Amino acid sequence: MSSALFIVLPIFALILVGWLARRLEILGPHATTELNRFVVYLAFPALLFDVMAHARLSEIWRPGFITAFCVSASLVFGATIAIRLRAKQHLADATIDGLNAGYANTGFVGFPLMLATLGPEASAPTTITMMFNGCVLFSLAVVLVEVGLQTERSGRRIAATLVRSLVRNPLLVAPSLGLLVAIAGVPVPAPAESFLKLLGGTTSCCALVALGLFLGTRRQAAPRDPGVRPLLLVLKLVIQPALAWLLATPVLGLSPLIAHAVVLLSATPTGTGSFMLAELYQREAAVTSDVVLLSTIASVVTLSVLLSLFG
Repeated sequence: MSSALFIVLPIFALILVGWLARRLEILGPHATTELNRFVVYLAFPALLFDVMAHARLSEIWRPGFITAFCVSASLVFGATIAIRLRAKQHLADATIDGLNAGYANTGFVGFPLMLATLGPEASAPTTITMMFNGCVLFSLAVVLVEVGLQTERSGRRIAATLVRSLVRNPLLVAPSLGLLVAIAGVPVPAPAESFLKLLGGTTSCCALVALGLFLGTRRQAAPRDPGVRPLLLVLKLVIQPALAWLLATPVLGLSPLIAHAVVLLSATPTGTGSFMLAELYQREAAVTSDVVLLSTIASVVTLSVLLSLFG
């Protein structure tokens, strides 16, 4: 257990640094947005392009890994929406709660965690989970929220809005371009390689500090439906990794290393993408921020336990 904590604590210490910097007002209210924009538009795309441009197709195409992660996340996402709809929640609110339960933070937390535990060879599979979260799960959530809020709009208009948002998303464009470079077998020039390494190397530190800044921002609490927070935390930190393990081990028979990677990524806390959507549509923002904060704190324990069990 102590060795697992040694792996996890430096990652969450960076989150704590960002949280303290915001709470003590060392960094102002705009620091969260600006540092996050640096990560999303510059550092992370550089890292993703570099990873995919140098990845072998055998490292990317892991059907068992992809199936175990994507199916478990999709099941939790769909089940949460169904539970919330039965509780008479609006489709838009239920969809955002579905993201709170099924949208794992494989970018800001999962990527540094995988590099610390499994090394650089885990970069390509982790990138695949990020692309699923951003391209499939997040996009599906946007469609459902749009359907719930603006049913009078035509399906063509909703689809056009969705396509525009996807083609402008650097976290999807960068790895896609890197994958094309890998397939074409085009070598990356040495100066460009050095540039990508320098810029991409800042990703983990800045992303974790940005997450801490976000969590340290004071927001109004939402008194409505207090029981939803424990439900979403259990679904995210217990049910999703449990489903991932069932699919990876008894069903698909993956190797222990791949199965452990799937479970660890599934056990990461709720990603900030759900809060971005909640804030954009002004739905469930307070609940979502609480779930992101509480799941991040609780995952220090749950991830440490999993790492200890996996040895």
